[in-house]
Amino acid sequence: MDVMVSVKDGELWAHDSGDPGGASGQGGEGLPLVLLHPGVADSRVWDGILPRLTERHRVIHYDTRGYGRSPAPTAPYSQVEDLIAVLDHFGAARAVLAGSSMGGATAIGLALRDPARVASLALVVPGVTGADELTTPEFMAEVGRLAEAGDIDAIVALLRHTAGAAVTGDDPEVEAYLRAVIPAWFANAPHHLPDPPAYDRLGELDVPCVLALGELDRPEVIRVNETMARRIPGCRLVRLAHSDHFPTVREPDAVVDVILDAYAAAR
Repeated sequence: MDVMVSVKDGELWAHDSGDPGGASGQGGEGLPLVLLHPGVADSRVWDGILPRLTERHRVIHYDTRGYGRSPAPTAPYSQVEDLIAVLDHFGAARAVLAGSSMGGATAIGLALRDPARVASLALVVPGVTGADELTTPEFMAEVGRLAEAGDIDAIVALLRHTAGAAVTGDDPEVEAYLRAVIPAWFANAPHHLPDPPAYDRLGELDVPCVLALGELDRPEVIRVNETMARRIPGCRLVRLAHSDHFPTVREPDAVVDVILDAYAAAR
């Protein structure tokens, strides 16, 4: 079921797959699974693996502001507060959260802010607030220069070289994701309120966690992901040998396994 969810000063497109049936509600069973997309793609990045998740679980996914089918923001907003609004809309008191990149940062933010609402975490090449080294000043300066020049093709090429480094030839699926979201970056920037820094608070997390990093991702992301896995108590680290910042494209079966493993560990 597709719906528009009201959030503070705006709305988000969301989809609820519904209960596949047979959930007992005991332990982790019956909990909704919420998918949080990365900054380099909208929620369609999950489409290839959705059937394997929805056949077992109720799955909720949505487009953050300005991405995909959600309108661009017109006022200040917080990713974590928007996630809370989505959970409240669907009556989800607790959920398993699976977040990729930007979505991973949002999942961690909620787990620290309101741990009772998070049953477990599946973090796929996750970001995290407070880790300044995730984005080098040189990279941001180059993106800013290209944006000022209005050279979207060059921005896509730069991101293909960094976030999409696993494929050196034609990569139409990843390129399409990037072209679709770059306008959201610029539309959202004046309104996005960063959530509180979490990198130095990861040791406070008390929730089952599986973290998958892409061995072909940017070195900065790999280093931060390794540190995150060490800092999160009991976190299981999975290394995806053939993935860059798009594991759902490069190794979808492995991503499904990571998410289902995190779901099975929910408490």
